[in-house]
Amino acid sequence: MRARVLPIALLLLLPQLLFAQSEDIFTGAPLWRQALGGAVIGPPVAQVESVVMATDGGSLLSFSSQGRPLWNFFARGRLTPFVSRSMEGVTYIGRADGLLIAVNRVGRELWQVNLRSPLVSPVLIGWDGRLFVFTERRVICLTASGYMLWSRTLETQTVFPPIKDAAGGIILVQEDGEILRFDPFGNVFSHSAGTVPAAVASLNLDGGHAILLLFEDWRMELIYDLRSGQVQRGVLNLPSPPLAAIGRGDEAAVLLRDGRIALIAPEPDGEANSPVRKEIRWTSQSHIRAGELPARPGLLDLNLFYDERGIYVLSRTGASGFMDDGRRLWLVQLRGAANIPSFGDDGILYSGGTDWVLNAYRLETRVRAQERQIYGRLPRGDYGTANPGPSSWADYFFRFEERELRMRFEAIRQAIRNGQVGPSEKEYKAWLMETAGSLLVTPFQRRSPSSQVPDPRHRMEAARLLGFIGSRETIPFLTDLFNRDPEPLVRAAAAAAIGRIGVDPGGVALSAFANAILPPSPLRNEVVLTAVAGAIGSLCRFSGPPLSGTGIWLLTNIASSYDVPQAMRQARLEMRTLTR
Repeated sequence: MRARVLPIALLLLLPQLLFAQSEDIFTGAPLWRQALGGAVIGPPVAQVESVVMATDGGSLLSFSSQGRPLWNFFARGRLTPFVSRSMEGVTYIGRADGLLIAVNRVGRELWQVNLRSPLVSPVLIGWDGRLFVFTERRVICLTASGYMLWSRTLETQTVFPPIKDAAGGIILVQEDGEILRFDPFGNVFSHSAGTVPAAVASLNLDGGHAILLLFEDWRMELIYDLRSGQVQRGVLNLPSPPLAAIGRGDEAAVLLRDGRIALIAPEPDGEANSPVRKEIRWTSQSHIRAGELPARPGLLDLNLFYDERGIYVLSRTGASGFMDDGRRLWLVQLRGAANIPSFGDDGILYSGGTDWVLNAYRLETRVRAQERQIYGRLPRGDYGTANPGPSSWADYFFRFEERELRMRFEAIRQAIRNGQVGPSEKEYKAWLMETAGSLLVTPFQRRSPSSQVPDPRHRMEAARLLGFIGSRETIPFLTDLFNRDPEPLVRAAAAAAIGRIGVDPGGVALSAFANAILPPSPLRNEVVLTAVAGAIGSLCRFSGPPLSGTGIWLLTNIASSYDVPQAMRQARLEMRTLTR
């Protein structure tokens, strides 16, 4: 009897033994380990050769990719487990009392906004640095400096983590099966799926944005025209029901309930109500086992992402990496992980353990090959706010008369105060650029059909308001205004607006300030130089090194300009805030 049981047991264990001995299973020791002083409460976030994580003691910790402690920010309250980082290395974290905090790349607080309700997912960061913020029943859009652009109230709760789509907007799935897609300006498209899908992915088909819905019974819907709501349907013959999906280009990687990854390529055939064409290109086994994840995995259960290196699956029990042709790159199994790990652009996996220790594993030597600026990778697109086109007032003959200007300025100020810029954002920016830059001949605006030109105080006000609704896309215009407007007060307003926006990832504005400050023709106007000193300090506080190295050098030059005492005082004040 015993002789018969042994071969049967070996047969049952053989697949597991073969799997455990696979060459791509990582079994090495950590690259480094660091004690945290608390348990990690959410996934770490790796970015630009560093990693940031939140702990249960209310601290935000950062380490370099070599394991060197960088900074420790104490939030003075219990944190939510959702951490986000911008291209400039700014970290956004929420407290349980509803406070949203921005922390720069050297661990200093930039600003706070009271959301009145805690975050339910990480902040998503738009192409121009704007923030999409999610509480239980609200979607809020803020500038990178924390000024509200718009907010929308949700009638029902969402059942999936928000998805950043291929067109720079966001997708939400509500518990009644309603699919909501918000564009960057708060306009909404809705589609009723009838039932809640099992997985959702954003695709880019022939240059157009599409939403893929996958259901538990293998049905699929492809919303391939968001303007008309055109939908094509089909059935996917997958070996297991879908659990999660992520899109890239015209493909979607789908995690199945049995732990396999499938790569599919849906394609509309251009005829309404006809079945969607689809192709299952391959399936491969991940580290996840059947039944390991809940039917609707959340942000603390699973992270699935797809970039130019391949497809990656991360969970508390481990991580798997795949080439886009289905070959498995590696598999690592984790024990005692406090949360799902993070996989950085430099090929390092970061995992916080229940033993309050952060472990770093070198899994790949490949580094993401992508165009970069000073800090991180460039955004995938833009929102068209750098050159929003002629405003609706561009051809109005009397648009620069005093009464018209006062009325228009007050309407924009009111929208900014109420956080209701929303769908009017491009119109407001176009008009403000036309007004502020009315003396310039640039691609951003055209001259007035009348012979009028706004006086400097109106050009100043237009530049000032751009600082409240601007983004990194607005920086080139404001830099051009600073360089070319002949009126010092307008130049000062442009510099102050750049500082209020706070984002200069390409160093465009800082270069303009350097050219104005340094010989052979150093700037000596006290008003302009004081505004420049304040703007340099703001840019450096927002982004930290390496921008702050150049910034402090420029502030040192201003502080030694003995014939401009007010600017000297401002420069010294800015340096104190940067070095303390």
